[in-house]
Amino acid sequence: MNTTAKPKHIGRNISRIRELRGMKQEALAIAIGVSQQSVSNIEGSENVDEEKLNAIAEVLGVSAEAIKNYNDETVLNNIQNNYEGAVINSGPTASVNHNCTFNPLDKLIEAYEENKKLYERLLQADKEKIEYLENFIKGK
Repeated sequence: MNTTAKPKHIGRNISRIRELRGMKQEALAIAIGVSQQSVSNIEGSENVDEEKLNAIAEVLGVSAEAIKNYNDETVLNNIQNNYEGAVINSGPTASVNHNCTFNPLDKLIEAYEENKKLYERLLQADKEKIEYLENFIKGK
């Protein structure tokens, strides 16, 4: 069985990483000092010269090697392995379950303190009401 590695499409990798970063072509273009159309052409190119690649990598916050070796499958595996409870669907949508990271005992203590403050305010209101009624009765 003869398998040949298909060539990396550097422009497509740049596009994917840019999209993952939530950056528009126009923002990348401004950051590297070219037009949006140039960025579109770069992303459509299979090969990108090293100088441009290094400039783009710096703006995207990754290394040039990361762009060259980018792989969608690796990114999905990374997400699944690094985020506990992550669920990736094979369809057009993806969902991620995030587990709660709060301490239930802390929440219980917080609720107890809230109840204590509320009780103290109610007790104070009752004392004021009793004092008002006693003064009202004495006044008659």
